[in-house]
Amino acid sequence: MNDGLLLVGRIAMAVIFIIAGFGKLMAPAATQTLMAHYGLPMPMVAYVATVAVELIGGLLLFFGLWTRPVAIVLGIWCIATALVAHTAFADPGQRNNFLKNVAMAGGFLFVYVQGAGMHSLDRLRTKRASG
Repeated sequence: MNDGLLLVGRIAMAVIFIIAGFGKLMAPAATQTLMAHYGLPMPMVAYVATVAVELIGGLLLFFGLWTRPVAIVLGIWCIATALVAHTAFADPGQRNNFLKNVAMAGGFLFVYVQGAGMHSLDRLRTKRASG
């Protein structure tokens, strides 16, 4: 049962990144404008990095491939985006997004410690390697 719950948890955490990354992929100009608004240097580079981390990282987490390193990257990403985009604490929505990102970073620590579980490409990869 724990492996099934790990799968559901991984998918639940991955979906937000897959949807956000795909949305940014489909709206490059708007995304780059938003990144410039946040004061990020080189909005084009930030855009490519964001799409890669969110979309590719989300898909890797979804399928449970390289789950532990992906969990670290996405956890750091959550903290970084909280600090860049969600520090207007007078706005309750921004405060909630900040706290959501911090909570997700905490969840990624659990993913790092626990791993992907039985229902993952990591499991198939390690099974194949051990032969």
